[in-house]
Amino acid sequence: MSQIKTTKEFQDLFDIDANLNRLVRNIELLNYINPLNIASEKKKFYAAKYNYEPEFKYPKMKFDGYKLHRLFFSQRLERIEDTDIRQLYEDIIYEYSGLIECIETIGQGRKFYFNSLKSFGTPTEKDIENAKFILRFDDSEFDEEMLPLYNVEEAKQYFEAYSKRYDFSYNIKISNNLSAAAMVLNNTQTLVLRKSHKYSLNQLKVLSNHEVGVHMVTTFNGLSHPLKVFSNGFPNNVETQEGLAVYSEFMSGCLTIERLKELAFRVIAVDSLNKGYSFSDTFHLLHNQHKLNRDKAFVITLRVHRGGGFTKDHLYLSGLRNVYKYAKKGKDLGVLLTGKVSQDYIPTIKKMQKLGLALSPKYITDAYATNDNKNANLDFILRSLK
Repeated sequence: MSQIKTTKEFQDLFDIDANLNRLVRNIELLNYINPLNIASEKKKFYAAKYNYEPEFKYPKMKFDGYKLHRLFFSQRLERIEDTDIRQLYEDIIYEYSGLIECIETIGQGRKFYFNSLKSFGTPTEKDIENAKFILRFDDSEFDEEMLPLYNVEEAKQYFEAYSKRYDFSYNIKISNNLSAAAMVLNNTQTLVLRKSHKYSLNQLKVLSNHEVGVHMVTTFNGLSHPLKVFSNGFPNNVETQEGLAVYSEFMSGCLTIERLKELAFRVIAVDSLNKGYSFSDTFHLLHNQHKLNRDKAFVITLRVHRGGGFTKDHLYLSGLRNVYKYAKKGKDLGVLLTGKVSQDYIPTIKKMQKLGLALSPKYITDAYATNDNKNANLDFILRSLK
């Protein structure tokens, strides 16, 4: 590995990277997209026998969107001499600008949905076929590890014990306003747990491998680089990062058919946005047609309808398929763990490493190294995805 360079040769690149780093701090979409009144709206929705359109409230925006757009597009990218690196930064500016538009329009119905489409896309026919293929499998094997047994304090202790295998430290926060059971906030190195959630042992294994084993690993690897773009995020990094995270569940032996089906239902739910479904329409599709229990159906519906139609959730399944196929070819997963990066930019990352502008990953997801995956059925399903 050549030495990291901050010499005059790359001074313009470092200046632009530092400018973008200052600007991007405000635009953590996950800080804004989770409704503040989930519990009360859920209660109303159930009381109305699922025929009510929830009215969610969202956190207020803490920045001037127009000013931020202007500052992003005023960067003098022509000063970056290398064409691949310049292209990466150009793509990044468009990506961050799209995220600002998403945050600006949260709660504004179709307006937000179209901005979400621009940033996260929508499922392809292939994605929908993959989801339906997964839903044909039987997940009825009863497993004691699936029973919800742990409260949030016990879950917190589990995460703390699990994290001892990595020598980085992060914050754990407990929140009432979370649509997921857990999530990582990259910019504050925080794992957030949902207060009211009861965690099964298998779910704790899933979440620790997913949230800590990949999302925290790429957060801290990203922070080790001299260029901040690795921690702030490459374009389309969600698909790759979530793919890596679910692949880590698979490699650690805790991915289940039930969990895979959850990812498939997310694809079906995001596709329902495309068809113009309301919140209650999507819920009925999952609960009545697909016989998903009402709490699970509510969570998936909430995840995709929050903000006005949030399409990000379809990327978990396509990300898993892409990472699985990449790993099966014996390719290097390490390059994808270097930060919040995406598969599309592997050649650029390798070039930056050669130029001494990027490092090899300091932390490696331990599930990739140990490989405790023993489930032939899951292997067959993932191998069959188109």
